[in-house]
Amino acid sequence: MIGLVPERLERIVVLGAHCDDIAIGAGGTLLTLSRPGLRVDALVLSGGGTEREDEERAALAAFCPGADLGVTVLKLPDGRLPAHWDEAKNALEELRARTDPDLILAPRTGDAHQDHRGLAELVTTAFRGHLTLGYEIVKWDGDLTTPSAYVPLRDELAEKKVELLQQHYASQRHRPWYDREAFLGLARIRGIECQARYAEAFHVRKLCLRLEG
Repeated sequence: MIGLVPERLERIVVLGAHCDDIAIGAGGTLLTLSRPGLRVDALVLSGGGTEREDEERAALAAFCPGADLGVTVLKLPDGRLPAHWDEAKNALEELRARTDPDLILAPRTGDAHQDHRGLAELVTTAFRGHLTLGYEIVKWDGDLTTPSAYVPLRDELAEKKVELLQQHYASQRHRPWYDREAFLGLARIRGIECQARYAEAFHVRKLCLRLEG
């Protein structure tokens, strides 16, 4: 089993097409990694200037306790990323100019939602040679596939993730899929797959191993 040493991670970039994507897909991983001294730069493409931005800022602060957190929320229209490709790409390139991350958490390229998928495809145009873990988001499309990487979650962190999702995203509570059973159920399945109780799963397009004696 290959692992990342949290103490060696100094800078993380987290990317979402919509407010709550990052927390749903990688909230447990952020809770696992966050510590004083860690820099986390978050970029979200839509929701700027609305209650969704307020929810996102409060939520990410809770998911990144102790970390040095920077959050940017843009105003691209939901569901229209292909029509705003240049704006999204420019935002990623501006972020890249400010940071050289040790790890990127982003949507996966196989996601059925065009905004998620489009953002995932843009990541490699701005961040080359960076380890990128593509998170998954359960949805009606039924697009979950076999992941290639796992982050086991301690029981209390899996529960904390669900608690924070319910606490901070009031605008999403009416959705039929947005509930404790959905989030913990997927985490339990991914835990079984990596011999843990709970886990978050990710997809990796390219992984470079530097094996030094």
